[in-house]
Amino acid sequence: MVAVLFASWRCLLRRINSVTMAGQTGLNFSKFVHWGRNIVAVGRNYRDHCRELGNAVPTKPLLFMKPPSSYLEEGCGPILIPRGCCNCHHEVELGVVIGNKCQDVPEQDVMSCIAGYALTLDMTARDIQEEAKKKGNPWAVAKGFDTALPVSRFISKKELHDPSAVGLWCKVNEEMRQNGTTADMVFSIPYLISYISQYFTLHPGDLVLTGTPAGVGSVQPGDVILAGLGDIVTMKFTVARRE
Repeated sequence: MVAVLFASWRCLLRRINSVTMAGQTGLNFSKFVHWGRNIVAVGRNYRDHCRELGNAVPTKPLLFMKPPSSYLEEGCGPILIPRGCCNCHHEVELGVVIGNKCQDVPEQDVMSCIAGYALTLDMTARDIQEEAKKKGNPWAVAKGFDTALPVSRFISKKELHDPSAVGLWCKVNEEMRQNGTTADMVFSIPYLISYISQYFTLHPGDLVLTGTPAGVGSVQPGDVILAGLGDIVTMKFTVARRE
């Protein structure tokens, strides 16, 4: 518990410093987690993931939101399984960091509006989500709980030249669970962001989660999750239960 509190305090100081820096010197995209306003996520954007959960492949993007309070930076404590959850799943995803205001942006202009990328985990309280779906209720709690969005460092466009064909993987306790490529997306990044911008104005620092490949699965307290994006970045998080 002391270690968790120390990590939380250290991350709070980091957040305060980065927000101050952004205000003084302009937008610091390497710290987008600390000042970005919105997180728009895309569900069922890989056909193999649709099949494994018994869902139809969508004909248009399926969107949902996660709050900025769900961000968890590496080194800032464990992923906390929320109260009442007995089946918490990992979903590795490529995140797109928005660089310019996006409103009704044509597909051909999208790439110029991107600041960079991040590797993410869209943690999901699957049992809470399924119960809500059966009752026809919203499932914000299942996707938006504290620590539900572990995130890597900022990845520049120079580091990731082609986001349309990059591998992403996720291991739990050294066991490979997910091993896919963004080439298998149902909807491309330009299409997704153009579509989203018809309904939600995206601002600099906002994050778009682009979906997860097959292999999602449950994690338990004490597990160690290791995820990677090609040979560009890896990140590691432990799992605990919220008291």
